[in-house]
Amino acid sequence: MYKIMLVEDDLTITEVLERQLQKWGYLPSIVEDFNSVLEQFEKEKPDLVLMDISLPSFNGYYWCQEIRKISKIPIIFISSADDDMNLVMAINMGADDFIPKPFKLEVVTAKIQALLRRTYAFTPETEVLKVRGLTLSVADNTISHGQQVAELTKNEFKILKLLMGRAGQIVSREEIMNGLWETENYIDDNTLTVNMTRLRKRLEEIGASGFIETKKGMGYRIVVEE
Repeated sequence: MYKIMLVEDDLTITEVLERQLQKWGYLPSIVEDFNSVLEQFEKEKPDLVLMDISLPSFNGYYWCQEIRKISKIPIIFISSADDDMNLVMAINMGADDFIPKPFKLEVVTAKIQALLRRTYAFTPETEVLKVRGLTLSVADNTISHGQQVAELTKNEFKILKLLMGRAGQIVSREEIMNGLWETENYIDDNTLTVNMTRLRKRLEEIGASGFIETKKGMGYRIVVEE
């Protein structure tokens, strides 16, 4: 699970964001001592930072600069100051994205997921993923096992890419749906079930049955050992 560090002085907003992140399968950590943001960052090593600009003692710009001295981790600013100057300043200070308040939780979640995908799921050089004899080709959306090859639909490919990228780890249904989410096409629970059934059938057709394991009440994972 990805760890997300929340640096927000408004307790109400912090609690709402914490619940939303937990709902989508993330592990949020909350900064309570705003004089020790960098110390907590170094201790917890989060995968992404979600930070307000207006903070006690030092503002978000300051802490962004401090984090950038030691890490290239994704940083998203949230702020009620949504004018162009603040947006430009946020980017110049090293932020990866900027979300003005008030915001919709769906927008925050989608931006977080997009940043995590771009940062951790694949690098430009990664053309294939290989797990237990199964090879996923990023270039042409195909999966192969031995001499057998199958083409995947867009959603099947995204699901398998996410699972293989975190082979052995449990990925929640909510996180998979969020990974499939697009502005014009929201993926609901029933749609995910249909896509997962089709994906498993494709794997069975090329001799890779039992590759995806269902963890009841938790999600799915790639079985890394037979």
